[in-house]
Amino acid sequence: MLLSLLGGVALLLYGLQLAGDGLQGIAGARLRSILASFTKNRFLGLATGAFITAVIQSSSATTVMLVGFTSAGLMTLSQTIALILGADIGTTLTVQLIAFQITDYALAILSLGFALFFFGKPRRIKLIGTVLFGFGLIFFSLKLLSDGMAPLKDNEMVRQMLLSVRDAPIWGILISAALTALLSSSAATIGIAIAFATQGLLPLASAIPIILGANVGTCATAWVASLGTTTEAKRVALAHILFKLLGVVLILPLLQPFDGYIGQTSENIVRQIANAHTLFNLGIALLFLPFTGPFARLVVWLIPEKPSLEEYSRPKYLDPLVLDSPALALGQATREALRMSDIVRDMYRETIQVFTENNQEVQEQIERKDDWVDTLNREIKLYITKLSAKSLTEEQSEREVALLTLTSDLETIGDIIDRNLMELAKKKIYKGLRFSDQGLKEIVELHDRVGQNFERVISAFASHDPELARRVIQAKDEITHLERELRAAHIQRLHAGLLESIETSAIHLDILTNLVRINHHVTSIAYPIIQTE
Repeated sequence: MLLSLLGGVALLLYGLQLAGDGLQGIAGARLRSILASFTKNRFLGLATGAFITAVIQSSSATTVMLVGFTSAGLMTLSQTIALILGADIGTTLTVQLIAFQITDYALAILSLGFALFFFGKPRRIKLIGTVLFGFGLIFFSLKLLSDGMAPLKDNEMVRQMLLSVRDAPIWGILISAALTALLSSSAATIGIAIAFATQGLLPLASAIPIILGANVGTCATAWVASLGTTTEAKRVALAHILFKLLGVVLILPLLQPFDGYIGQTSENIVRQIANAHTLFNLGIALLFLPFTGPFARLVVWLIPEKPSLEEYSRPKYLDPLVLDSPALALGQATREALRMSDIVRDMYRETIQVFTENNQEVQEQIERKDDWVDTLNREIKLYITKLSAKSLTEEQSEREVALLTLTSDLETIGDIIDRNLMELAKKKIYKGLRFSDQGLKEIVELHDRVGQNFERVISAFASHDPELARRVIQAKDEITHLERELRAAHIQRLHAGLLESIETSAIHLDILTNLVRINHHVTSIAYPIIQTE
């Protein structure tokens, strides 16, 4: 029985794959163009999703395709919702075909499919042979499963266990969902249920929870496909999951009347199972289709847009289309440089947090941000270089110099923070050292003074304010003088024999030195601003 179960499931899955691959080959690349085109009208989208899925025999494949389209920016979430609902209807065709129970003709279908594939010359004939061979395997696997389960008819424990699903539908749904996620096919799970039903082991009331679980489990493939992709692609996968889950939640209180209604659609238990699967998905589509807009907004709220880490390092404003207009291009480069300055300022602000809290997570973030700064510096310089061949006015040339100075100094500040200050922080953390209270207070004081000057110079650059730039330059001597005072205070603590000051002396003095170095580069940004007045 175990071998029949395993072998039958293997043949069933392989048959489903062959039939789907053959049908996709017959339809060709037109499927993708159809899927991407028929999305303007929700009813047309529903019909398109059903048709495509009926052809490729897998709602998971259709949803994965939609995930790929949205990830590439070819479709939006609102365009895909009707298609997802249609795909869930289209996938029921496979189970309806299985319900015809033409297992006695399985070997004949297999033989015909093999003959067409093996002896046929045109590609289309070979693909038709592949489709027939796949369906032959499906029907043959169902016969294997049904015959393999026959001995269980006389096993009272198995019978009671399957009957218990009727009284505990949640367990049936969970087990079926897990099995479907494992097999990546709701048709395979329902096919197994049909094999049990043909032997009288599974009544309709017990089969319905398995059908519901299979519908939930089939979402796993699309969800896995969405991992590591864009936010929009994740929303498509979540929409698919929510449709199924909400459908199950809504029908759970109505299982008894639903069971009674399905029982009237046919006297054949296999056909009843297929009808239950179809009506469940049809009901979901009819229920949610009028609310595609609000549903899309709900999914967007559940998965808000979060820029990936890579997006921070990519230029956002360097539009090559405006290079022919130097004024516009310099404006775009300025916006990008200011975005770069925001990243460096964040690095600087977070630096003191690493020293005061020994926060290694923040330290790693700072190191990652320095890579973003290096990339942006390179891209901004390349962009500005393309302007050199254009005719620039004197004012524009001065602005170009100011921009290059800004980006170079910002990159250097980032390097000082990453390569010097963060190395000192790691040394302090790994050695378990602690600054004296007064020493830490002095480091924070100098850090704040340099930070204020940094904020001032960026404001001066953004607003073209020479007066503010002069204040930055004036503060240089004040900060240098403050650093000397703090260095002297530290040496006094060393003379007093304060243990914490002795242990951290080299780190303490190097931090003061690097903060002053940062201020030198802050001041460097201010000089071109004065020259442009």
